[in-house]
Amino acid sequence: MKFKAHVEVKLKPGFFDPEGEAAKEALNDLGYNVHNVRISKLYTIELEAQSLDEAKRLVDEMCRRLLANPTKDLYDVEVHPSD
Repeated sequence: MKFKAHVEVKLKPGFFDPEGEAAKEALNDLGYNVHNVRISKLYTIELEAQSLDEAKRLVDEMCRRLLANPTKDLYDVEVHPSD
């Protein structure tokens, strides 16, 4: 079966986000009253698995092994059957 996963990886609270800070400053320079910007990455993964549970397990494994650094990152996973 084919599945599609969306994985959002973001910094844990308390970690400095230099990209977010640069975006905030640029937005303020453009005249927007922005107080905070946090950057996250969104991965869209298409994969094959025997079941939805297996697909979720595989994507979680991908996150732990490559996509997210457990020291500084949090991640959220959504998996659903692909069309």
